[in-house]
Amino acid sequence: MAGLRVLGALLLSGVVLAGCQSLFEQAYTPNVSPSNSPQIVDEVQKNDPRAQMGAREHPRIVASYGGEYRDAKTERLVARIAGALTAVSENPNQSFRITILNSPAINAFALPGGYLYVTRGLLALANDASEVAAVLSHEMGHVTANHGIERQRREEAEVIASRVVTEVLSSDLAGKQALARGKLRLAAFSRQQELQADVIGVRMLGEAGYDPYAAARFLDSMAAYARYSAVDPDSDQSLDFLSSHPNSTQRVDLARRHARNFGQEGTVGDKGRDYYLAGIDGLLYGDSPQEGYVRGETFLHGGLGIRFDVPRDFRIDNKVEAVLATGPGETAIRFDGVAADDNNSLTNYLTSGWVAGLQPDTVRQIEVNGLPGANARASADRWDFDVTVIRVDNKIFRFLTAVPKGSATLQTTADVLRASFRRMTREEIASLKPLRVRIVTVAQGDTVASLAVRMMGTDRKLDLFKLINALPAGAVVSPGQKVKIISE
Repeated sequence: MAGLRVLGALLLSGVVLAGCQSLFEQAYTPNVSPSNSPQIVDEVQKNDPRAQMGAREHPRIVASYGGEYRDAKTERLVARIAGALTAVSENPNQSFRITILNSPAINAFALPGGYLYVTRGLLALANDASEVAAVLSHEMGHVTANHGIERQRREEAEVIASRVVTEVLSSDLAGKQALARGKLRLAAFSRQQELQADVIGVRMLGEAGYDPYAAARFLDSMAAYARYSAVDPDSDQSLDFLSSHPNSTQRVDLARRHARNFGQEGTVGDKGRDYYLAGIDGLLYGDSPQEGYVRGETFLHGGLGIRFDVPRDFRIDNKVEAVLATGPGETAIRFDGVAADDNNSLTNYLTSGWVAGLQPDTVRQIEVNGLPGANARASADRWDFDVTVIRVDNKIFRFLTAVPKGSATLQTTADVLRASFRRMTREEIASLKPLRVRIVTVAQGDTVASLAVRMMGTDRKLDLFKLINALPAGAVVSPGQKVKIISE
């Protein structure tokens, strides 16, 4: 881990992925057809060594997004949607490998060789099958138009850069993420290629029998998501579709213009809402159990069997590489864990060189709720730090608390963390349940407000309820209507 001098940067940094950069120009080419020499998952690797990148980097991409999301019902749903789209491809030999990523981020992208990815976060935001079909057909368009093959020059440069990252960061998790994120930049296409993929995608939507206006409709949902995230300090869009697919009036106009070739909006195509909602009922939402849970001001991890609280008015952000929390007065907390070295005392571990600016005279051995620990202070630039390490079985857990130099809140903040950190009981672990998308039927007397109250995992219940159900301002619900809520 880097020294404490970079804690502030670690807490504030965000890597922007470039999945499909869709900043469209006014001009576009209306007549675009897929390539007549398509990429095929197996054959393309035989014909073009550079296109092995899709197969080679697939494991790293999956790892950076929390692994594959395995749920038979959801997988059948996505396969049904993708199958309908594949059937109308002008390249009948084109094959695709679609992976659902176990990530709350909202993203979809493609790599050379027919590798397509969609996150469970995107599935949770969509409200019908045609909206997911709109996203997948866009990404399929990149593959069938051979956009991946056309961008190989950039890929060769990226391979060199990734080798450097491998050598510098080797087994470090951050290194693996940097590699995967570097490869995701290879999913970036030119504006003209983005335009072509949109044209191909809308055509595939209509010909597959889906609502061809779904592309424009889902763009509206993503714009609403962008507005919601912009005022949510806990949100991290670095892995999201919107970081690389910015909405634009030109893109919406383009999608609607091509959709009109199939008929007037509301009169053509199947939305597939009922079977879609049935397919995502029970879909994991938000944090994965493997990453632990955030419940208000408490972080709990059943797998590790530990929990702790942050002070009031702090917000927790559960990232893959660490748990971060921010509070008043520029106070920041980072929590992570490393494998323990049984041959090393915790005080020796603190002074082993991983903490920049450590003050040796402050190092002391402590006990935290019956667990062995050590504590020290550090100082660098304009920051003061409290560093606490705690051993639990074969792991060392680390709290780094940062405050502006001279701030009186350092002691009190660090004390809350230490006082609350403990092992979870078996009963607590057994009762810990993830949040899921639940499909409910609106009953007589239900309102948007009364349904929103049932939402869990957010203090912005009404806003999130409207967002995931694509409800505009002033919308009402009717008895018998099916809606999504987030609950255990």
